[in-house]
Amino acid sequence: MEKYRVIDADAHFWEPESIWAKYVERRYLPMAPQWVKDSQGRPRMLVGGKLRRFAPGPPDSFEKMERGARDAKSRLADMDREGIEVMVNYPSNGIWIFGIDDAAVMAALCRALNNWVHDYCSANPRRLLSPAVLPQLDVMESMAECKRAATELGVKAALLRPNPVGGRNLDDPAFEPLWSLMEELDLTLVLHEGTTQDVPEIGPDRYDNYLYAHMCSHSFEQQMALMCLICGGVLERHPNLRVMQVEAGCGWVPYWLDRMDHHMHSWGHASIKLKEKPSDYFKRNCFVSADGEERMIPEVIRLMGDDNICFSTDYPHPDHPFDGVVAGLASRNDIPGPSRKKILGENAARAFKI
Repeated sequence: MEKYRVIDADAHFWEPESIWAKYVERRYLPMAPQWVKDSQGRPRMLVGGKLRRFAPGPPDSFEKMERGARDAKSRLADMDREGIEVMVNYPSNGIWIFGIDDAAVMAALCRALNNWVHDYCSANPRRLLSPAVLPQLDVMESMAECKRAATELGVKAALLRPNPVGGRNLDDPAFEPLWSLMEELDLTLVLHEGTTQDVPEIGPDRYDNYLYAHMCSHSFEQQMALMCLICGGVLERHPNLRVMQVEAGCGWVPYWLDRMDHHMHSWGHASIKLKEKPSDYFKRNCFVSADGEERMIPEVIRLMGDDNICFSTDYPHPDHPFDGVVAGLASRNDIPGPSRKKILGENAARAFKI
């Protein structure tokens, strides 16, 4: 089998609760994420002083990789076994921070999380990368943390939720200084949904079945965020802003680009004018992660090319098997060899300037 450079565009930490006592300012410690039992004995997240909605825990298969989720050396060993050169990592419990309604608390927890992540990745900073988690509720705090993380911690990207936070979508004019700063710092914007059910999300507003909510929120929130960034003119005004959308698969992208192109042609009079088609902005600025076993990958390549698709494992989350994931994609005969090379590593290298 041909050897490929492999960069995982979407992996995760499983942050130990013990990190908060060490990294967060003492007065904010009671607000840090922690798992507690509710009156029915179910595990629920308590964060920002509020008990969040119930979400089922991972199955037993998760335990196999849990050690690497918390320990960098174990993760590196797992990466070596699979032939992964670089992992771009995101928080798990930290995703709940975005539902906090106090800007100072959110900012303090983001600083603490980013400092812990930096120490975790110091085991091999060339191979372990992680975006800075920004306090999305407050644009000025987001800019301050963005600049600190880039200059002091050496991050290559910044993480936001695709959802509205603090009543603002991503095309809100309040975010304009942040996009300009990210261009100046040459940081990639990463959008990651979480089905935490404590920010506005598609799914939990009408379903109490977590499978339904999870299935809907990841893909649909990414679609709406992409619409805001493109049709709202953000990527026209900020042509050097790179965007990575993860953990929603790639099969939805051609459909959504086609629909945006059609709407801007037929209904463009109802929105701001764009100089190019929405699909042009996506091809120039955006990347999306694909799961190795996605059957839609060949069709996505046929419809929009192979320059914007990146490989992801979602390690250590149980959504996809990890063992053999690289070999599985590298050996797919329904994807041309040059496309496999781009998807497994080259596209992510461009997206994150690796």
